[in-house]
Order: sequence, then C-alpha cells, then structure tokens
Amino acid sequence: MAHQQPLPLILLSIIPLFFILTQAQSPTAPAPAPAGPIDIFAILKKEGQYNTFIKFLNESQVGNQINNQVNNSNQGMTVLAPSDNAFNNLPSGTLNQLNDQQKVQLILNHVIPKFYTFDDLQTVSNPVRTQATGPKGEPFGLNFTGNNNQVNVSSGSVVTNIYNAIRKDPPLAVYQLDKVLVPSEFTDPKAPSSNDAPAPAKAKNGTSGDKTTADEPSPASSTKPNDAKRISGGILGLICGVFLMGTLS
Repeated sequence: MAHQQPLPLILLSIIPLFFILTQAQSPTAPAPAPAGPIDIFAILKKEGQYNTFIKFLNESQVGNQINNQVNNSNQGMTVLAPSDNAFNNLPSGTLNQLNDQQKVQLILNHVIPKFYTFDDLQTVSNPVRTQATGPKGEPFGLNFTGNNNQVNVSSGSVVTNIYNAIRKDPPLAVYQLDKVLVPSEFTDPKAPSSNDAPAPAKAKNGTSGDKTTADEPSPASSTKPNDAKRISGGILGLICGVFLMGTLS
C-alpha cells in the first residue's frame, strides 16, 4: 500500500507557488499622473461663487499673468478673491464709475506677488505691496492685522476679514473675501500740493501786492520841494516890502 502524504503538507507546498504565479501575472499598478498646471480660473470656477471676479480676471488678462507666473517661475503668489456677494454689495454705480485702467488696478489690488500662508498674514510687516500701481508707478499696499487666528485686511478705505482658504499649497494661495478691496486712491484723491498753488500777485513796480500800504507816502512827506520854495520866497518878499515902506516914510 502506497504511503499517502498528509494534506496539510501538500497545501503548504502549493501556497508559495500560487503566490508566485499570481504576482507574475498581475499587471503593474500605473504611476500617478503628474499634476497639471495651476489654473486660477479652474480653481475659482470649482467653488462656484466667484463669477464676477473671474470675469474681471479674464478681461484684464490678470488671470493669465497669475497662471504664467506660478507655473513658469519660482515666485509664488497670493490672491484675495472677492465673492459675487462682495461685488453685489458695492455701492450702486461703483464699477461703472471706473475707467478701464482703474478696473485693472482694482483687480491687481487683490493680487500679491508673494506666497503667504494664513499664519504668515497674521504677522506680516505692513504695508504689503500688491501688483497694483498708480499713474506714476507708485505701489498700492494692503495692511493685515491678526488676532486669535483671525486676519483682517484693509485697503485704506475698506476693511474685511479673510475667510476660507480656497487654495493653500505653494506656489499659489487663494483666500475668500466678503468685500471688494477698493483702493483708497480711488476714494481719497490726492490734495493739491503747495507747488500747485498760484503765485501771489505783484504790483506793477515789481513789489509784492501786500506792501502797498507800507509804500504809501506819509502826510508829512507829501509836500513837494517846489512848494516849500514858493512859501519861503513869499515870506521874504513880504519882509522886504515892509522895510521899504518904513524908509520911504
């Protein structure tokens, strides 16, 4: 009678072989696809409440500038994105009163040419320069204040809180705003400088007009020299006449 091998030993010898065969036949798992380029438009569209801001980013070409910088350079950026409600809550006619250049400045005032985390914004040195500049190249700035994990931002004329971080990974941070950061340069026009003040009027003789009173002659000096000669001559004639009358008599 043939000797029978115990069943457990048979199974133990088959399992390693089965494992080797399944590993050899199973396809290799695909490597994760590389992340696509950063697109500020896609980021905001996904949230669904930034249609007005997207419109201005597109019309001003600022959105393309953001995408180009964060995808083709080592310099990060921070975008403060006002929601549709923020634009709707602007005073009536605010956007219509802006010319094309001011509309671009308005959008650029929400773009910072540096990557900031939420913690960074609580301790950042103010003012923080934005991408917006004035007619003479003067930069626009924002002021940030942090307290108890809450960050406020001010444009000088508008103050609001920074809420949800729409995107917080470098090189691009995007934060939600519930107000539009209208630059103070739009609401507080620069007062004319002293150089623009008209020069004081001058008198015809070249002296300042405020010296006319001092230049008026005094009553004592109003008598002319010729008048004094006539008076002295009359007195002398009178004395001579009296003397002649006395001798004749």
